[in-house]
Amino acid sequence: MIETISKFVIGYLILQGAFFSLISAIGVLRLPDVYTRNHAASKSATLGVLSILLGVFLYFWVLENHMNGRVLLGILFIFLTSPVAGHLISRAAYHTKVKLWENSRIDELKEKKKAKDKVHS
Repeated sequence: MIETISKFVIGYLILQGAFFSLISAIGVLRLPDVYTRNHAASKSATLGVLSILLGVFLYFWVLENHMNGRVLLGILFIFLTSPVAGHLISRAAYHTKVKLWENSRIDELKEKKKAKDKVHS
């Protein structure tokens, strides 16, 4: 009974990860500018990869009775580095003056930079 439920949970996690990875790929192809593409790549791809790795970890732990520390380290590494990398890539794009999408309405960083420059002047 527990084995059957485990198979469904593991299958769900892997399918969920594949779905989020697919959504991320579509977002990277279809979204209009660097910032929104980076958001799609960093957020949903991270969730997709984490779901797949969690499904793999549970498969080996529950069904094969093998605790795999490398998969846990992979989950931890991706969980910590992917959001930070996405943030730094967007920040680097902004500071190198990559244009926002023409229909973007708010540039909060521009306003904060102006306020910061006024304080330092």
